[in-house]
Amino acid sequence: MKHSVNRPPTPDEDDAAEGFEKDELTLREIINVKLVESGEKENLMELVRDRLVECGWKDEMRIACREHVKKKGRKDVTVDELIRVITPKGRASVPDSVKAELLNRIQNFIVSAAL
Repeated sequence: MKHSVNRPPTPDEDDAAEGFEKDELTLREIINVKLVESGEKENLMELVRDRLVECGWKDEMRIACREHVKKKGRKDVTVDELIRVITPKGRASVPDSVKAELLNRIQNFIVSAAL
């Protein structure tokens, strides 16, 4: 491939064929684009935040973080480590009712947008 400061690299013939396949969006990507363009993604994120606060999930995660920091020592914990440790617990503890409501809202959006 040739590189230049003023233009993007010129792809080889093999790369051009692969690039064509990558240009096609998956259904998931199309839905995400529509959610962002319509502003519905931000509404859904706000809904999830509110529901997680209402059910006490946010407080549980805060407590879990504090316990981990206390156990390891304040100076021995990095943010990356905290995220790595807490994320699986957080995902597993999201209430089914919150997941169901979010899924329902996404399905309704898809139907109304006629994707």
